[in-house]
Amino acid sequence: MTKLELQNHQVWRDLSEILETLDANALVKKHLELSDYKICGYWDEQDKYYETITLPRTLESELISSSIGVTYKKRFLQLKFFLIASAVDGTKKLGELVLIYNENLEFIDENWLLDIDSPTLEIQF
Repeated sequence: MTKLELQNHQVWRDLSEILETLDANALVKKHLELSDYKICGYWDEQDKYYETITLPRTLESELISSSIGVTYKKRFLQLKFFLIASAVDGTKKLGELVLIYNENLEFIDENWLLDIDSPTLEIQF
């Protein structure tokens, strides 16, 4: 029986190199600029609907995880970020953003998890 070990496989070195050279924060900034820092049609964890949420333009992001997904015919890169807003008493975690890209680094999808009670958000119901 052949023992397969992935821990030292070239795919992990290649993936690590890609993630190290990828400017993930630039991807977040570009994504936010394209949407004019607005999220339209947001449902919170209590199934409450928000028409529009405007994020602060001084928003910073921090990459917290990355993963590669492979299905039968598709491959994708998933990047998860903390969203951090500046506040009078320091910085506050505003929420999380997951960006999903195809193998050509073309945007596929997004998922938001926001602290709706944050005073830095402009909310329209």
